[in-house]
Amino acid sequence: MLDALHEVSGVPGFGAAVWQDGGTVWIGSTGMRDRERSLPVEIDTRFRLASVSKLFAATALAKLAEEGRIDLDAPIAESLPWLDNAWPPITPRQLAAHTSGLPHYQAADSERGGIHYANGREAVEIFAKRPLLAPPGEDYSYSSWGYTLLGAIAEELTGKSFPALVEKAIAPGLDIGADATDSGDPTASVAYEFVDAVPARAAPHDFSYTWGGGGLMASAAGLARFGGAMLENRIVSRETFDSMVEPTVLNSGEVATDADYTVGFGWRAANSIENEPIVFHNGVTIGARSSLVLWREEGTAATILSNARWTSSIESTSQMLAAPFRRKPDGLVEADCPVSVRRFSGTLGGNSVAGLVHFQKKDGICQGTLELTGGFRDYFGQGPQPVNGRIQIIGIDNEGGLSRAGFVTPYGIYDLRAAQGGRFRATLSRTRQLDIAFGD
Repeated sequence: MLDALHEVSGVPGFGAAVWQDGGTVWIGSTGMRDRERSLPVEIDTRFRLASVSKLFAATALAKLAEEGRIDLDAPIAESLPWLDNAWPPITPRQLAAHTSGLPHYQAADSERGGIHYANGREAVEIFAKRPLLAPPGEDYSYSSWGYTLLGAIAEELTGKSFPALVEKAIAPGLDIGADATDSGDPTASVAYEFVDAVPARAAPHDFSYTWGGGGLMASAAGLARFGGAMLENRIVSRETFDSMVEPTVLNSGEVATDADYTVGFGWRAANSIENEPIVFHNGVTIGARSSLVLWREEGTAATILSNARWTSSIESTSQMLAAPFRRKPDGLVEADCPVSVRRFSGTLGGNSVAGLVHFQKKDGICQGTLELTGGFRDYFGQGPQPVNGRIQIIGIDNEGGLSRAGFVTPYGIYDLRAAQGGRFRATLSRTRQLDIAFGD
């Protein structure tokens, strides 16, 4: 599925991995880490983590609290004596849950990647005098500046730079640290942006303004192993991790939510595509999209990293890449691989779709290629990435059937399942369902 995603999305390169039951069970890599020099993505290629970096800042603070070095519900001024402004008391817990009232990046920050900051204290000066959007605890409002503050707190309490703290205490031995794009590091992928649907090398960008909010880098395998370490309670205790995924409660008594998930201490919690509980974080930044998903009850972690910013259902994609390694869902409808059919028809979000399709069994797996025309092209042609004219269907059935498959599109991988009456269905978004049938 990862190779198919590379082909249909136009993203230069991907890394992905699945960790399960104590070890990495799969590492995938496809495409190029450097298109200009024809260098492929390898298993140790590192990508920008974007906002998945926030998990490391949250974990660092949770670990310090576990060690008795900070009270996560005390005002941050107790840890940052140099912070001098008119803000009301804000706690680390509110920063981590995006309920502090701090703004996100604003128009004044448009050139933020052009300056190097020696430490978190310097970076905090960028926004330290800005007014809050709301009183602390009042509303959920996403803010990466809140994580710049968390990183500064971690530096103040440990005497280490935030990237060094991650490397030494949070993710030792996993080669996770500060973004090294354009540094000459041979493991660091080039970062790309789509320009007129063609990948172009992104301009250099210095993330020292928010190492903990979006400035780290890792390989897919390293990130999956970090997920495994969290699952095995090797970084913080089970009780601490439980508290990190507990939904945040606002001043009103309501739970902090966004989209389909609740917001905890860094981690987001939701139900998976199989309607099972997951915790996760996704990220997007210049030259990257990222996702880390954990199934805590079964001990599985899955991640996908890419070296371009693209319109994608990244969370669904990481879950689908883990699907072949997880328990088969109950209630699947048996379906043979439709190798003799040539056409499909159905609806996407209530709009008609139809076209040509071709199926074959390859290496015992049912695989199909579906023509990207009409309503499909209208829907999947809205992102910055190219539209290459087809969608791929990769069966998740070792017996060669099509009861379940990865529906691989320019926006990522969705869960396609056989339904009664010879139909196949997938949920592409909260408001858009796919319902198709294959036939002559």
